Amino acid sequence: MLPVDSTISRVRRDMTLSTLLKTALGCAALVCIVGGGGDNARVVGLLGISAFWVWLSLNSARSSRTAAESPSLIAAGQFEEAERNIEQTVRAFSLFRPVKLQALHHLALLRHAQRRWQESAVLARALLRQRLGALQPLSRPTLLLLADSLLEMNDVRGAYEAIARLHRERLTLPEVLNLLAIQLDYSTRIAAWPSMLDNVMEKVQLAELMPPVVAARSQAAMGLAARKLGRQDLADWLRARAELLTDVQQMALERPALAELWR
Repeated sequence: MLPVDSTISRVRRDMTLSTLLKTALGCAALVCIVGGGGDNARVVGLLGISAFWVWLSLNSARSSRTAAESPSLIAAGQFEEAERNIEQTVRAFSLFRPVKLQALHHLALLRHAQRRWQESAVLARALLRQRLGALQPLSRPTLLLLADSLLEMNDVRGAYEAIARLHRERLTLPEVLNLLAIQLDYSTRIAAWPSMLDNVMEKVQLAELMPPVVAARSQAAMGLAARKLGRQDLADWLRARAELLTDVQQMALERPALAELWR
C-alpha cells in the first residue's frame, strides 16, 4: 500500500524535476538556434533535443492513459488493481504536471473508498495546496472528498470550511448532489434542524437522483429534522421513503444520530 507522506513528497519532487528538465531543454534548444558552431552541429543538436522530448512525451502520455483507468477501477471496487495502477503512475516520470496531480486525486479517492478517512483528507489537502492551472475544476471533487472525510473523522469545523468553499463554486449536478448529502450530514451533527427543511421538497427530489444508500441517509436526516421541529407527518413520510432504499439498522450503525427517527 502506498504510504501517503512519501507519495506526496515524490509527486512534488517529480513535478519540480519535470519543470527543471523542460527549462533545461528549452535553454539547450535556444543555444542551438542562436549559439555559435556550424549549421550541421545546430541541426544535429536540435534533432537530438527534439528526439529526447518526443521520447519523454510518449512515456508521459502512457502514464496519462494509465492514470485515466484508476477512477473506473475504484468505482468497480477493484481496489488492489487501482492501487497498482496509481503506484505505477506515481513512480513513472512524466513531463506533464497534470498526470501527477491526478494521481494524488485518485489516491485520495481510493483511500476514501477504503474508508481510510485521515489519509484521504491528507491527500486532498496536499492537492488543494498545489497550483492546479488547467486542472482547477479538480478542486471541486477534491473539496467534496475532504469535507466528507473530515465529517467521518468528526472534524466539524474543517468540514464547514470545505463546504463554505464549495458554495463559492459553480457545481455540476453530481457535485450538487454530493454536496447536499454532505451538508445534510453536517447539519445533523450540529443540530441545524430548521435549515435542513428549507426547500425540503426540492431536496427530496434531488435525493431521488442519489445512490440508494446516500438517498436513504439524506431523507432520514431530513426526517429527523422534521421530527425535531414537530412535523411528525413529514417525518413519517421521509422515514418510510428511507426504509424502501436501504437497511435502516445498518444505516443507524453508521449514523447513530439517525436511529432516533425509528424510536
